[in-house]
Amino acid sequence: MKFSMEAQSKLVPEMMEVLQERFRILKYVEMAGPIGRRPLGEMAGLSERETRTLIDLLRTQQLINVAKNGATITVYGMRVLEELEPFMEIWTGRATLKKRLKEFLGISSIKIVAGDVDELHSSKNLLGMKAANEFVAHIGNGKTVAVTGGSTVASIPSFIQKNKALKDLLFIAARGGVGEDIGLQANVIAASFSEACGGKYSTFYYPDSLSEEAHKAFRNEPGVLKMIELYDRVDCVIHGIGNAQTMAMLRDSSKEIKEKITSVGAKGEAFGYYFDRTGKVVHRIRTVGIQTNQLERVPLLIAVAGGKSKAEAILSYMASAPKQTILVTDEGAANEMIKHLI
Repeated sequence: MKFSMEAQSKLVPEMMEVLQERFRILKYVEMAGPIGRRPLGEMAGLSERETRTLIDLLRTQQLINVAKNGATITVYGMRVLEELEPFMEIWTGRATLKKRLKEFLGISSIKIVAGDVDELHSSKNLLGMKAANEFVAHIGNGKTVAVTGGSTVASIPSFIQKNKALKDLLFIAARGGVGEDIGLQANVIAASFSEACGGKYSTFYYPDSLSEEAHKAFRNEPGVLKMIELYDRVDCVIHGIGNAQTMAMLRDSSKEIKEKITSVGAKGEAFGYYFDRTGKVVHRIRTVGIQTNQLERVPLLIAVAGGKSKAEAILSYMASAPKQTILVTDEGAANEMIKHLI
C-alpha cells in the first residue's frame, strides 16, 4: 500500500492534493454538520466558489446530503472516511510522527489531528472530536469522570452522542475555582459533558484567592471532603495542558508569582501544577483538586492540547505524565515537539 501511494503521488502529485482537500472537507462536514456553505468555507479556508464546487461534487458522489439547514455526511460518506483514515495517516506523515513521539514520550497512545490550532481555529474542533472518540471508545459504564477547564476541553462534549452506555457516568470538576470566563470553568464543562452523555454531574466551587488559614479551614467543609473522596476513586480524567506564563496571566497571579514561574523555568501547567522542562513541579497554586500522585492510579487519562505554541508546555507535562496517558494533539504541536526532542 505504501509503495502504491508513493508511486501515485510521483506520477500524479496533484491527485494527492485533491484527495487531501476533499477528505478534509468531508471531515469538517462530519464534525460540524449540518453546516452551511459559508461557515464550511470559513472553516476550511476556501472561497465561496471553491466550497460550492466541492459541496456539489461530494453530493453527486452521495457522500453528503444537502438540505436547508446545511450539509450532513451520509452513511456511505462515513464509511469512505473510515477507509481513507489509515491511508491519509501514512501519506501525510502523521503515522510516522505518532510513532516517533510515542517512542520519545513513552505514554500509552498519541493521536494527531490535521492542522495547527494557532493558525486555524477549526483544528480545535478536530481535537475535540478526536478526544470525544477516544473517551467514548474507552470509558465504559458507571464511571466517575473528572474534567478540567479550558477551551480545548470545552470543545469535546459537542462531539459526544448520547447512548445507553454513557447514561450512568458522573462528571466532576478536576479542581475547584471560579474565574472571569465562566463558560471555560471546569464546573460548567462537567455539566456540558453530563448533558451530552445523559449522565450526572456534581459542582465544586473553590475560590483561588483564599489565604493559607482559610484554605485549611475550607478543606474541612462537608462538600470539600465529599469531593476529595470522589477524587480518590476517579476512573477517568480529561484535561488540558497550558503554557505556564499564559496560565499565570489568566489567573491574574501576582508579579512575584509570575517572576518566580519565569525564574524556575516553568514551561507547562496542568491541575494547578507548574512543570519545568524535565517534568519537575516547580510551583503549584493553593487549591483543592486532583493531585498529580492520584493520576497514577486512574485507568483512563486523556490529555488534549494543540498548537505550535504549546509544544514546550506539552513536553514539560509529558516528561512526568503517567504511562497510561492518551495524548490528543495536532500537527503543529507534534512537529514542534519533535524539533525540541531531536
